[in-house]
Amino acid sequence: MIHLEDFLRGFSIISLFIYFLQSLRKAISMASLCLSSPSSSSSSLPSPPPPPPLSWITSQLVLDRGEDRSFQDSLISTTCQEDDIVSEDVNLLRDHETQMEEKSMQENQHFEAYQKGLHDRYSSPGVDPAGGPVGKELDSLVMEKDAAENNSKGTTKLKKRPARLVLPEYYPKLEFGEKDRKLENMEFEDKGRDFCLASKKGRRQVMEDGYGIMTDILGDAKQAFFAVIDGHGGRAAADYVAENLGKNIVKALENVGKDEDDDHHQPLEQAIRQGYLVTDREFLSQQGVSSGACVASALLKDGELHVANVGDCRVVLSRKGVADTLTVDHRLSREDEKLRIENSGGFVHCRNGIWRVQGSLAISRAIGDLHLKDWVISDPEIKCLPLTSDCEFLIMASDGLWDKVNEQEAVDVVLRDGNSVESCKKLIDMSFGRGNMDDITVMVINLHNFLPN
Repeated sequence: MIHLEDFLRGFSIISLFIYFLQSLRKAISMASLCLSSPSSSSSSLPSPPPPPPLSWITSQLVLDRGEDRSFQDSLISTTCQEDDIVSEDVNLLRDHETQMEEKSMQENQHFEAYQKGLHDRYSSPGVDPAGGPVGKELDSLVMEKDAAENNSKGTTKLKKRPARLVLPEYYPKLEFGEKDRKLENMEFEDKGRDFCLASKKGRRQVMEDGYGIMTDILGDAKQAFFAVIDGHGGRAAADYVAENLGKNIVKALENVGKDEDDDHHQPLEQAIRQGYLVTDREFLSQQGVSSGACVASALLKDGELHVANVGDCRVVLSRKGVADTLTVDHRLSREDEKLRIENSGGFVHCRNGIWRVQGSLAISRAIGDLHLKDWVISDPEIKCLPLTSDCEFLIMASDGLWDKVNEQEAVDVVLRDGNSVESCKKLIDMSFGRGNMDDITVMVINLHNFLPN
C-alpha cells in the first residue's frame, strides 16, 4: 500500500510539471503576439485561460492526505509567479521596441537634414564644394550617426568617409567637343575643261578624301595629271599628297632622258615612281605626322595613259561602253602582298573577315603611315597603254564608291547621263543608298581631247 501511495505521489508531481510546461508555452505564445503587434495596449491582451481541473489521481491524493494540499498550492503559486515574470518580459520587449522606433525616427531626421544640407550646399552660389560651414556641419552629423551605430554594436571605431566628389561647373564650350569648330562642307563639286568631280563626306568627323589636278603641263594642252586621294588617320597626308604629288612627278619628268634608242616607257614609269617615293619621304620627314593616304593617279602624255596607284583607290576605263579596270587594289587578300609583308618581318591578321597589317591597317601600300612603314610601302604599281578612239572616259574614285557599286554599273551611269557633275553625284547617291558610310570622291575624265592627232 505504501508503494502505491509513493507511485501516485510521483505521478501527481509529473502531472503538475506537465501543467507548468503548458502554462509556460501559453505565456511564450502570448509574448510573440505582443511582439508582432507592438501598437496594441496591455488592456487589450486576452486573459489567460483558467487552469485545467486536477486529475482524479490528484484529487484522490488530496482527499487521502491533507498535507499534500499545501504542496499543490505552493506549486500553483510558483506557476502564477512565473506567469507574472513572463508578462513583465513582454512589457520590457514592448518598451525596447518603442525605443528602437524612436531611435529610427531620429536617424531618419538626421539623414533628411544631411540630404537637405547637400542640396543647399551645391545649389547655393559661392559655396566651396570641398568645405565650408555646411560641409563641417554635415560631417558632424555623419560622424554622430556612425558613432550611434557603432555604439549599438559595442564598438567605438568610426567609419572613414571616402573623398568627396567635386562637380565642375557647367561650361557649354566643353560639351561634345569644340563648340566653335568650323563645320566642313558636306558636299563638294568641281568642273573643268576635261574633267568633272563630286565629293561627299561620310559619317566621319573629318572629310579625309582629296584630289589633285594639273593641266597644260609644260605648256602642252595634251598633258595632264589627275589624282584621287583617300586619307586615313586624319587629313594631313591627303592634303600633302594633293599639293605635292603632281609637282614631284612633273619635276621628275623634266629630268627624263631624250635618248631615242631607249624605251621611253621606262623613264616615264621611273619618273612616276620617283614622284610617289619622294612625296612619301618628304611627308614622313615632317614632325608629328601619323596619318596616311591611298592614291590613284593618271598621267596623260604624248597620246598615252599612265596609271599608278597605292592602296584601294581605283581607275576604270570605258572602252565602247565596257568597263576595263586598270588598277588592282593593294589589300591583304592578295597573296603576293601578304607574302611580301610576312617576308619583311611583319604579320597579317584577319579580324572580322578583313585582313590587316599588324592587326590594324587594311591596305598594304600607302603614302605615310610612319608606324607601319617597314611593311606598308609607297612603291606604286604602274600601267601604261596607248589612247585609241574607243577610249571614251576614265572613272577615278575612292573605295567608298567601289565597295557598293561595281565598275560596269558606274560606266553605265556615266554613259547615260554624260560626262557631267550630275553623273558623279548620282554615283555617290547610289553608293550611300546601298549603305556606304565612308567618304566618297568620284572624278570623270574625258579622254577625247587627249587622243593623238
